[in-house]
Amino acid sequence: MQETILILDFGSQYTQLIARRVRELNVYCEIHPFNKIPPITKNIKGVILSGSPFSVRDPKSPDPDLSGIKGKLPLLGVCYGAQLMAQKFGGEVQASEHREYGRANLSFVNDSNELFKGISNQSQVWMSHADTITKIPENYEVIASTTDVKFAGYCIQEEITYGIQFHPEVYHSTEGSVLLKNFVVNICDCKQEWTPDSFIETTVDELKQKIVSDKVVLGLSGGVDSSVAAVLLHKAIGKNLYCIFVDNGLLRKNEFESVLQSYKHMGLNVKGVNAKELFYAELNGLTDPEKKRKAIGKVFIDVFDSEAKHIDDVKWLAQGTIYPDVIESISVKGPSATIKSHHNVGGLPDFMKLKVVEPLNTLFKDEVRRVGKTLNIDDDILGRHPFPGPGLAIRILGDITAEKVRILQEVDAIFIDNLKASGLYKEVWQAGAIFLPVQSVAVMGDERTYENAIALRAVTSTDGMTADWCHLPYEFLGKVSNEIINKVKGINRVVYDISSKPPATIEWE
Repeated sequence: MQETILILDFGSQYTQLIARRVRELNVYCEIHPFNKIPPITKNIKGVILSGSPFSVRDPKSPDPDLSGIKGKLPLLGVCYGAQLMAQKFGGEVQASEHREYGRANLSFVNDSNELFKGISNQSQVWMSHADTITKIPENYEVIASTTDVKFAGYCIQEEITYGIQFHPEVYHSTEGSVLLKNFVVNICDCKQEWTPDSFIETTVDELKQKIVSDKVVLGLSGGVDSSVAAVLLHKAIGKNLYCIFVDNGLLRKNEFESVLQSYKHMGLNVKGVNAKELFYAELNGLTDPEKKRKAIGKVFIDVFDSEAKHIDDVKWLAQGTIYPDVIESISVKGPSATIKSHHNVGGLPDFMKLKVVEPLNTLFKDEVRRVGKTLNIDDDILGRHPFPGPGLAIRILGDITAEKVRILQEVDAIFIDNLKASGLYKEVWQAGAIFLPVQSVAVMGDERTYENAIALRAVTSTDGMTADWCHLPYEFLGKVSNEIINKVKGINRVVYDISSKPPATIEWE
């Protein structure tokens, strides 16, 4: 069994970032809800308690039984986790006089302590809490402070237990990665052996043992996740993998044809299905984002099921589910709200009575790309920006028509092509155009027009959990705007979205 760091989730928006930082150290980790602690097996080398939107002073706040962990394994409490261990064992936590949020600097660091080795005095850290520890139990020792937070870090004497009231996983904690390495590698003694090569070898062997000679069907999307999943499965079971790529009429311009061509070069057995009209018919008149998503999901299930029935004796359904999807599906009920209802082909397994195989369900998006690179998958696929499952349907605000899709495809192509031509595409995490239900007056030549507006959206991110709007050059935006208005009939105004996530999601719906 591979060495594992266990992360107990109390509902923090940053929990996935902790996992990512641990994975970057080539150490495998898993996130589990605080109320569903898995068995503590020999391969679990240490435990991290996440932050939380809850206050430990709330009688209904999360309060798990840590008796099987604390004092027995290396344990690190982050923010809420630190406050929980302080209050639970004899300390005090009170509401801060003012919310401690944003950048702070450590004014005291005990760098002889194993957790803070290599952490400099005045090191910048990121705070995000409304409560603060005002008293620690007698056997606790202060190992870090800021000007305003005396108990920024502590350890428990005669235990390998630590608590910190800042977030080392966040980019703004400049030496946070050093602290996490101290804990994961030095304190937990993890060997840093979890690499793309080791993942591929282990996964292919597991797939061979699980599937044997059965047939597997996989719905391809043209994106990174499903493509990498397909190549892994192909490596394991060869011709017994059957792939279906459905054109829902909501793809980017010429995407259906180009993706099919890409898959041919990869040696995959792929059938393309044109189902545009079925999707348009189901979407007719729908304006609510959630209803649009569900309509798309319904038709996809119908089309996919119909095509899968042509494959004799298929036993397995493969999905490109990645770890963030899994985390959301098992997350702590309440703190972690569901933002969107689509993930891959949700509901399909029950409908089709097939066994499910998800070879990527332990990986984050950037890890999927690293595995894909090791598998020699083309950069055009690996480097593609994330594209939502419902496609352009959630980039058209309001009802969906074939004409709106055509207009948005043209606009999107101009935007993306210009990003590539300008060398900006790889600097952007995700980009796209939004068809707004807004008309405005414009003067084009001698003609007065009353046509639609387009919003352009481009963000930078590492994981999609948080994102900043991308500061594209004005000259570039001006060129793109001019080209869209001149070339795409029906559009007379272009705006640029400068909102960051949170609060604004990357997609508009």
